[in-house]
Amino acid sequence: MPTLKVSLLTGRTVEQGKWKELGKLSKKYMENVAVCEMDSNDLKILGLKEGKKVKVKTVFGSVVLKVKKSKRGPHPGIIFIPYGPWASILMNARTDSTGMPSLKGTEAIVEPTDERILTIEDILFTYYRNRKEAMK
Repeated sequence: MPTLKVSLLTGRTVEQGKWKELGKLSKKYMENVAVCEMDSNDLKILGLKEGKKVKVKTVFGSVVLKVKKSKRGPHPGIIFIPYGPWASILMNARTDSTGMPSLKGTEAIVEPTDERILTIEDILFTYYRNRKEAMK
């Protein structure tokens, strides 16, 4: 299976902001935030078409997302994921006393996958259920 080394950028989008306010547990929020925007040539390198799924991996975690062809560009080797739980899995939580984690330029590997995209409920259960027990 082909893989591609990329630089991961995260940020706000209009749709992410809209659906965040209207319900993070909604299908629309997931459809607009559990996505990875990629350069059209990078999609070709991986043999992907828009709407297929990719696994994005960093040293901090991995997540499955729906791929979208970026409307900006060209920007080979750069992917964009909207702020949200899926992006948070991939990012370094350390803030180095700034109060803000680094959300730009994280090295990542992207590969095609048939795995399913986790819902927010899945993410909370998988990543945070033991945290509550550990805090007791």
